[in-house]
Amino acid sequence: MILIAALLLDAAFGEPRWLWDRLPHPAVLMGRLVGWCDSRFNRGEDRKLKGTLVAAGLALTGLALGWLIHLIPDHGLLEALAVAILIAQKSLVEHVRAVASALRRSVPEGRRAVAMIVGRDTAQMTGPDIARAAIESAAENLSDGVVAPVFWYLVLGLPGILAYKLVNTADSMIGHMTPKYRDFGWASARLDDVLNLIPARLTALLIALTHGWLDPAPILRDAPKHRSPNAGWPESALAPVLNVALSGPRSYDGVRKDYPWVWPEGRRDPGPDDIDAAADALWRVWAAVLAIAALIVIF
Repeated sequence: MILIAALLLDAAFGEPRWLWDRLPHPAVLMGRLVGWCDSRFNRGEDRKLKGTLVAAGLALTGLALGWLIHLIPDHGLLEALAVAILIAQKSLVEHVRAVASALRRSVPEGRRAVAMIVGRDTAQMTGPDIARAAIESAAENLSDGVVAPVFWYLVLGLPGILAYKLVNTADSMIGHMTPKYRDFGWASARLDDVLNLIPARLTALLIALTHGWLDPAPILRDAPKHRSPNAGWPESALAPVLNVALSGPRSYDGVRKDYPWVWPEGRRDPGPDDIDAAADALWRVWAAVLAIAALIVIF
């Protein structure tokens, strides 16, 4: 029942500005912890060992914090609120739809909106580039921000979802193949890959089934081509149900990367309507997750 309540709370209220303008969001606190670890330990020799200990420490911190909350008498409401905060369904949909709305007004506005949710270069993006980036972000964050947290909550309860979110935050901040983080962030990136291994594939399955797509061949063909061991799965499922080619060439820090296409048979000119269709797909998967949670409670 706690998970069902959390899913409904997040869908109804999302990330209320009036609250998080006054209090630090747990994701912000997690980011501060990772940032402190970065500034304190990412120096000198043995950076890979230090980074490995940091990744393990973050996971253990999440497990311990969740366990301590379980010790609080009548902690059910607190746990439901915590889980709702750690699931990002409504805020994800709002950010994705904001790109569609901005793109309808103009390409420059679309660039500014999509820059809020992707890490690639946006200055030279065309309309289709913007739409494609928003759809890819929707697919990847559906896995990272909704399905994976729910999965780890079902497996390990509140300790599981807290440990996952701390590791995922570390991956987003320090899990980069740059000179500064290649060694120190290696363990966080690899641990995040492991924790998302099953959720990413479950996300792909849920996307396909909620849209009546029963042919696994294109998903199995395209997902392994992706630069990420996990992000390719939800992308390769969302691309055919929308009939939009995803991934492909893009630029990072001024360097063009010729990545292979996901669902190359699809349209290469997506627009705002396709972004909205992706947002609708997020709600379909959310409804499926809610139904699964209800079935678990019943049986």
